[in-house]
Amino acid sequence: MEPPEEKNITEIPLEFAGQRADVFLSGFLTDLSRSSIKKHIERGNILIDRKTFKPSKIISGGESLSVNIPPPEPCGVEGEEIDIEVLHEDRDMIVVNKPAGMVVHPGAGVTGGTLVNALVHMCEDLSGIGGEMRPGIVHRLDKETSGIMVVAKNDRAHKSLSEQFKSRETEKEYAAVVSGEMKKSSGVFSSPIGRSPSNRIKMSSSSKAARDAETRWEVVERLRGATLVSVWPKTGRTHQIRVHFSENGFPVLADKVYGGKKSRPRNSGTVGSLIKRQALHAKSLGFTHPATGKRIEFSAEIPEDMISVIDFLRRQGG
Repeated sequence: MEPPEEKNITEIPLEFAGQRADVFLSGFLTDLSRSSIKKHIERGNILIDRKTFKPSKIISGGESLSVNIPPPEPCGVEGEEIDIEVLHEDRDMIVVNKPAGMVVHPGAGVTGGTLVNALVHMCEDLSGIGGEMRPGIVHRLDKETSGIMVVAKNDRAHKSLSEQFKSRETEKEYAAVVSGEMKKSSGVFSSPIGRSPSNRIKMSSSSKAARDAETRWEVVERLRGATLVSVWPKTGRTHQIRVHFSENGFPVLADKVYGGKKSRPRNSGTVGSLIKRQALHAKSLGFTHPATGKRIEFSAEIPEDMISVIDFLRRQGG
């Protein structure tokens, strides 16, 4: 585990007068997120003039500041020995190729077999910012979507990576097989996405709470009754790619939630035997390394089940 962080200064410089305490501290304790700083303020781990204070307190300048951050609490998830492909690992992060069918973290009705269970077994440290059920998790993939994920191993990395995803500074590319032969060679879907008002499991552009969402796509190959596309989501809404393609008449192949009968092309029986999940794969991810500041990119090949479907539909069209 990371050692406790202790910083003590005799007084806060006058130049910070007029700032909120939590704003000042987020610039001083750069390894911690603002929400984490708020928790430490509430727990009395950070004191101004030896007294507890509210995050909204206005700094006057000249106050004494003491900081004593205890070691992070042990993760509440049990480690499990699960085979996961590791693409990269260093002291700040681990990049993995998540298989289809694996939930990212424990939740309602799911206590084991998740990516987090595997990572807790593999890694000595994971960031605690995500909470005891989601250590290190800065972004997610749906259970039936395969592909690249980056996981933070310390709070500094977690903060940096989370901010990059939030500010859309990451570069994400997906490979998808969608049902139907798309006529256009490329395009952009830009309808907003929110929780469906009629089905809480689904997301929809008809939601009153819908938020902006943008998905750029390009045809890679037209197959028999389907299309292989490369997809670059600008935003990261839940189920974004699946919703956008479905609502535009080209549901992701074998998508049980958004596809229905439309997600099964001709010879659907054979296709169904080749792939048991939505044909969607996060094939590359680019971002700035949280420690070195260098731009890096990782890629993962399209998995065998999707390749089998692509080859089959290619032969059907031949």
